[in-house]
Amino acid sequence: MDDDRIAVLRRDFPILERRVNDRPLVYLDSAASGQMPEAVMAAVDDYRRHHHANVHRGAHTLSAEATDRYEAARARVARFLGAPDPRGVVFTRNATEALNLVAHAYGRSRMQPGDEVLVTVAEHHANLVPWHLLAQDHGVVVKGVGLGADGRVDLDALEAAIGPRTKIVATFHVSNVLGYVQPLRRIADAAHAVGALCVVDGAQAAPHVAIDVAAAGVDAYAFSGHKVGGPTGIGALWMRPDVLETLPPFLGGGEMIRKVEVDRSTYADIPMRFEAGTPAIAEAIGLAAALDYLDGVGMDAIWDHDRELVARALRGLDALDGVETYGPRGPDRGGIVPFNVVGVHPHDVASFLDAEGIAVRAGHHCAQPLMKALGVASTARASFWLYTTRAEVDGFVAAVAGVRDFFAGAVEPVA
Repeated sequence: MDDDRIAVLRRDFPILERRVNDRPLVYLDSAASGQMPEAVMAAVDDYRRHHHANVHRGAHTLSAEATDRYEAARARVARFLGAPDPRGVVFTRNATEALNLVAHAYGRSRMQPGDEVLVTVAEHHANLVPWHLLAQDHGVVVKGVGLGADGRVDLDALEAAIGPRTKIVATFHVSNVLGYVQPLRRIADAAHAVGALCVVDGAQAAPHVAIDVAAAGVDAYAFSGHKVGGPTGIGALWMRPDVLETLPPFLGGGEMIRKVEVDRSTYADIPMRFEAGTPAIAEAIGLAAALDYLDGVGMDAIWDHDRELVARALRGLDALDGVETYGPRGPDRGGIVPFNVVGVHPHDVASFLDAEGIAVRAGHHCAQPLMKALGVASTARASFWLYTTRAEVDGFVAAVAGVRDFFAGAVEPVA
């Protein structure tokens, strides 16, 4: 995207007009949470002011209007994911809850002790801990696959690790640390060769790349609303309806039932079976508005912009002595740059940058196994999105050079 178009888009995000520490805000933490455009705020506000009521339960006008908007949001999510049937879309609080839903509902009903879940070393904790809980409580085995020499997940090793006891292959679509895109079709085909499911954490992909779950051949796909410019507290799981309709509920209560007696219940059809209680109605409507906004910008344009900015940032950082960057290079990488300033703790780096008005993340990024594989305890992480400018990237690189110079020789290297 050219500078003029980015300038127009930035006007849709009022928070970008803020100043932090008397400096213009440079928001480079979109991988943690994307900022919200005015169109999303307006959609949520319109619902709350004019249509608020509970869904699916009332015959009155407001309830019908709320229901129509809520179910339209479900259909909107399905279109965004390339899913042919909206019945496969379950609203959740976030991608984490969506992955827990799969682990609980599928793992406990369809897997036996000794069955295997295959994961990668580069997963977010949200795509590791639910499987660990399943292993602890249900006797399944969690197996991991490491990185190859190119810094990507070793797909040859992944394919070799899939065996007759493999029931789930769980992986990311875009790494929340390394920023590159997994070839989902290859992984899904390998899983299906032994009758396993391919379950995908799409939290980092949804804001950046066009998604087509049908073309990718995956069986389940999870993402979070706040990553795509929507509200917090809303996310979605898409799962193949023919699989989803065979699973027991994840939570129990109102909305998800067909009939309740004192001593027994029967359950509703999908997707209602997995949406117990009053849902996040306003948030779902806001999520739909966020997806409309992204499609209006164009996912291909966003992805091209991300890749250009990442390449620009890496060129700048790699030219700085005393600065280390991580992750593979190539056209399949966008949006995220993890880095360290040698001898400076990432939290000190982030604090120094914050003093300059630059917001970055610091820590293990909910990816401790990956940090171990990279040989570090933590990193700083800059992440870009559709509203990030080239000038902001250049200013960020200059500020990192300032961190290095300020702290030169002041502290011991990071362990």
